[in-house]
Amino acid sequence: MVLAGQQLETGMIQYASRDGTMIDALYSRPAEPGNYPAVIVTMEGMGLMDHHKDIAVRFAGRGFLAIAPDLYTREGTPEPENVLATLFASPDSRAMDDLDGAALFLKSQAHSNGKVGIIGFCSGGRYTLMMACHSSNIDAAVDSAGGHIADQEITDLRPVNPIDMVSGLSCPLLALFGIEDQNPTPEQAERLKAELDKHGKTYEWVMYDNAGHAFFADYRPSYRAAPAQDMWHRVLEFYGKHLSA
Repeated sequence: MVLAGQQLETGMIQYASRDGTMIDALYSRPAEPGNYPAVIVTMEGMGLMDHHKDIAVRFAGRGFLAIAPDLYTREGTPEPENVLATLFASPDSRAMDDLDGAALFLKSQAHSNGKVGIIGFCSGGRYTLMMACHSSNIDAAVDSAGGHIADQEITDLRPVNPIDMVSGLSCPLLALFGIEDQNPTPEQAERLKAELDKHGKTYEWVMYDNAGHAFFADYRPSYRAAPAQDMWHRVLEFYGKHLSA
């Protein structure tokens, strides 16, 4: 692990997935001993990018053990023209195993307080919602514009739409959307809210004006500063409420 400055330890590591595969990941944590909550930063469909690593480091700077797994460890980061093909060829069950392995890794760390959050954007938001409904190792989940959550073709690799998993949600959820987004559409986001209400789940739900898909991605033209800054504030408050020891 590489020392970064005076306050954080940050570097690439490997951890074991549920299926035993060693998964590459960026891991960042406060250098000082303590009792810290943890968070998984789930990559988007294009792979583990500097943006996702930066988010993990930002969380570490706020007093979290933070990990950003490379869910394409096995096949390697796809070329831009192959992103969708690679994403849709990746089994949902494998992503759940890899993310569950990340949660177990974080819980095993000496300075963990035993609480693990997860956050994801676009396809990472989809995986985040699924993990919150699938795994008992997640204590708070943040889905930012999780795409393909409803009305998708059912396949062997994607056997269920995440919106149909909401009855199994086992932790508080913070769901954040943009009114200009087309995946998920505002209507699909409203359907998610209705499902959360139907099943009596604990959640916070926000629809941002003047925001579309990937409004938090500060390296893309879709970035919107005001919603992104509000989101970051909400996420820290949400985790502070649900991931305290």
